[in-house]
Amino acid sequence: MNREEALEIVKTYVKNENLIHHMFCVEAAMRFYAKKLNQDEEDWGLVGLLHDFDWEIHPTMEEHPIVGAEILRSKNVPEHWIRAILSHSDYTGVKRESLMEKALYACDEITGLVTAVALVRPSKSIYDLTPKSVKKKWNNKNFAAGANREEILQAVEEFNIDLWEHTQNIILAMRSIAPLINLEGNLSAPENE
Repeated sequence: MNREEALEIVKTYVKNENLIHHMFCVEAAMRFYAKKLNQDEEDWGLVGLLHDFDWEIHPTMEEHPIVGAEILRSKNVPEHWIRAILSHSDYTGVKRESLMEKALYACDEITGLVTAVALVRPSKSIYDLTPKSVKKKWNNKNFAAGANREEILQAVEEFNIDLWEHTQNIILAMRSIAPLINLEGNLSAPENE
């Protein structure tokens, strides 16, 4: 399966632009880590792109991503991708074992928090966002309440990375697609990236 085919699945099942942006963020983060860890960037990236493709049609724990996995199987998505997607939700009972599975779990929740922090900045941009800005919002549970801090902490522990190093990596990954996810704000891309 190539990116065009994966994107077609996303476009078929997802209409919410913010959800699509979230999946693009996770895709970028997965590609970043695949490159950093000498893994298959396309493989990891497409898992990130597809991980929430069924959220709009199956928005409950009883269905997402369990029922979605069957749709992916019908579209000949590789089984190890499906397993990774199933493992990104604790309630599926699929234990995260591979590095890809742990990376997906680590990249999922935090992208929402990073996006929220970028959007409240005066620049409304990812380009000038730092982990320090995210850290300032971390303990405010009312801010980006949907970003489960406990899950983020569990994820970085499983992925064996420091939270703030991970945050920096996520920011860098998301900067690479800022125009695609409407996070340029009123800034231009830094020249050194």
